[in-house]
Amino acid sequence: MKLPFAGRLLAIAVLAAASAALPLSSAFADDTAAKPKVGLVMKSLANEFFVTMQDGAKDYQKAHAADFDMITNGIKNETDTSAQIDIVNQMILAKVNAIVIAPADSKALVNVLKKASDAGIKVVNIDNRLDPEVLKSKNLEVPFVGPDNRKGSRLVGEYLAKQLASGDKVGIIEGVPTTTNAQQRTAGFKDAMDAAGMKIVSTQSGNWEIDQGNKVAAAMLSEYPDLKALLAGNDNMALGAVSAVRAAGKAGKVQVVGYDNIAAIKPMLQDGRILATADQAAAQQAVFGIQNALKLVKGEKVEAVDGVIETPVALVLKQ
Repeated sequence: MKLPFAGRLLAIAVLAAASAALPLSSAFADDTAAKPKVGLVMKSLANEFFVTMQDGAKDYQKAHAADFDMITNGIKNETDTSAQIDIVNQMILAKVNAIVIAPADSKALVNVLKKASDAGIKVVNIDNRLDPEVLKSKNLEVPFVGPDNRKGSRLVGEYLAKQLASGDKVGIIEGVPTTTNAQQRTAGFKDAMDAAGMKIVSTQSGNWEIDQGNKVAAAMLSEYPDLKALLAGNDNMALGAVSAVRAAGKAGKVQVVGYDNIAAIKPMLQDGRILATADQAAAQQAVFGIQNALKLVKGEKVEAVDGVIETPVALVLKQ
């Protein structure tokens, strides 16, 4: 039976609509089945600690390649906050599903991370905690996945105190002062030194870097000839302090402690140039962040207590 002209037009329109819908439905299915993409934003990749962290994340992604894709980038030095903000903006343009970030500054990164969150990107903070008050002012909730830095540095400081006498003079070389982890590690060192009756004669920033740690240590040793110990907020600065102690002719007379347990520090632990450090599971820290970011992408809850998912930290001594 031949349809009237109007009927034929209607049938053609229905068929056209149906066939036009097919590729859209297929594309939608492809999108929903697509693997999530995680953007990993590191601090200074000149620091062995963050290279170890990034390598751990890459190994984890290779082992779980069917579950997610990852792009990663980092800055050249510890204080290049603007470059890290640019990296986050690049991640937003790349339309990642989640950003896992070790921020160079606890406050300055919040605005761009708010931008990422507003774009629908899940954000997880590792290593250096973003400032809770600044996050609150932006109405932004970002879980922090990382260790209790104050507890870790207190463990190191308490061990150092056992090698000293009450009243001994010590100096603290801290990281970038605007970072929460630097503040917390300095606080932990002070907790231990105050409890043991040590005299903290100077606290200065070495900006997490070897050369600056060396300069600060050299200045302290010169100003305080009877200094007994240098407490460095990370192992990079501890490496610089060891060189300064040797240059001052005080090897074996001034104790040096660090924090991070990077590979370069291990032989120094064995021969006594470094007394102690703290291990905060560098290779696993980004992995913990990625695992929690993927939970958020899936709409699952993360097990945070007051915004924190605490990871291990342990005292490391000569083996």
